[in-house]
Formats: sequence, C-alpha cells, structure tokens
Amino acid sequence: MSGLLHSHAQWGPTDQIGAGNLLTPERRLAALGSVQQGRVYDLSHEIAMGAPYMAPNQTPFLMSIWASWKDSIKRRRGMGARNDAGTNLERIEMTTHVGTHIDALGHFSKGDMLYNGNRAADVVTDWGLTRLGIENAPPMITRGVLFDVAGLDGGAHLSPGRAITPDELKRAADTGGFAVQPGDIALIRTGWGRHFGVDNAKYLHGEPGIDVAGARWLVDQGVVAIGADNMAVEVLPNPDGGLMMPVHQFVLAECGVYLIENLMLEELAADRVSAPCFILLATKFKGATGAPVRPVAIV
Repeated sequence: MSGLLHSHAQWGPTDQIGAGNLLTPERRLAALGSVQQGRVYDLSHEIAMGAPYMAPNQTPFLMSIWASWKDSIKRRRGMGARNDAGTNLERIEMTTHVGTHIDALGHFSKGDMLYNGNRAADVVTDWGLTRLGIENAPPMITRGVLFDVAGLDGGAHLSPGRAITPDELKRAADTGGFAVQPGDIALIRTGWGRHFGVDNAKYLHGEPGIDVAGARWLVDQGVVAIGADNMAVEVLPNPDGGLMMPVHQFVLAECGVYLIENLMLEELAADRVSAPCFILLATKFKGATGAPVRPVAIV
C-alpha cells in the first residue's frame, strides 16, 4: 500500500485530504456498530493559559474578556433597554497547535514541497494556506487502535529520545488483540502525557515517540492518522542528530496522513480499551495549518 500512498497519485493530482479517503461509509458503520455500552472516553486536554508550547514557532495561548456583563448592560441601558442583558465574550490569541490538536496536511513541507506535489511558495500566504488547510480534513469516524507501548515496559512511561520501533508497535497490537486495518487511526501511548500541564519544562524537553521506521510501518497498514500522548508524536530529539521532525515530513508531506498531538490515553489504557469507535471533528478554520480538537473514544 505504501508505494501507492507515497506516490501522491493514489487519489489524483487535485486531492487535498490524503488518507482521509480511506474513511469510507463501511468503516464508519463498522466503528459505530461496535459501540455496546455508550461509554465515552474524552481523549483531550483542557486548553488554558499555561498550556505547553514549543517556542519559537509556537506562541502562548492567551485569553481575556473582551466584553463583560457590566459594560454591555451599561451600553444597552444607554440604548434604552430595561432588562439588563449582560454579555460576556472573550478574545483568544493562539496558534491552532495548542493543546490536543490535529495537524493539517499543509503544516509541514519537505523543502519547498507539500503533500501531493503542492509547492509551499504557491500555497503558503501571509493569511493562511490556499490549499491543504484544515478545512479540508474530513470528519473522522472510524476505529481507533491503541498501541500501549508504555504498557509493554511495565505501564509507566518511556524516556525522552526513546524511539518506538515497528516491532514494538506490532507487539502492542498483538497485546491489544487487534490487527491494523486500512482506515484505522493509530493512538500511541508513551506515558509522556502525564507531564502535560504538570511539568511543562519536562514535557517539552524531549519525548519518546516513533521514528520514521515506525511511521512507515503504520502508513503501510493504511492508517488515516497517527496520534500520541506527546507534543509531536515523533521521538525528540531524533536519534540522528542531523534530523529534525522527519516524521512530520514523511507522514504529512509525503504520505498525506494526519498527526494528532497531546492526546490523553491513560484512561483507555487503564481500562484495556484497544479498538474503540473513535470520533474527531476538526473545526474548519479556513487556511489553518491545524485545529484544536476534542477527540473521543466510544465503547
């Protein structure tokens, strides 16, 4: 499968959704049909001031009240209103890569090249992406498969700079009792998510995650997206000191597979939920390189 996927020709020269094409009605029905209990697992962190961010590319999340009940009541009284209707409204400044979020296919380039032969010089403008923005990402309703790699090591967490191998992914799948199918979304538990918002300096200093070999194995199975309980999905720092963010380049720019970052996977792992129905809907910020999301697993 990977030969086709990497060629960019699998879904035609105008395609903007990449592996999202694997989200078929049959896959949606199978995932929804697997739900028996109606129990929902929230896989997202709260977004708040103080959330970790990777400087200098990312900026801090800031929120302030833009209009308050006092001001709006006073203004409306001046307009003749008698019912003291108070409005509270905030203003937010952020990157779309804060908290639990999904990367658009246009988020990363390999040199000047984005997914499906698009040139960054043609697509990236001062006001967003003209192609491959997050508004193109389809609603994701499919099976999520939990690779509890930390569980293979005793259930705690892996160490920064620790690359997860294809063999470990296979072992985690075997332990979880599933075989990856085209259209699945991979959820990788490293255990590192326990530091999110608790010790941001530690969380950002490095992380365990997949390297390109692990990413290639997942792509070869036909996954739509790869998510993890860390900041970047991939191992940081890369074991090869001359490479930075190669998984992002390979997965997004070469393969058209999405990345989901800063997931919360502890509860799923504790309950040994390995293959739930997974739902993720990305807000359609036109031209954005990603979007905060609230993914859920349902069993």
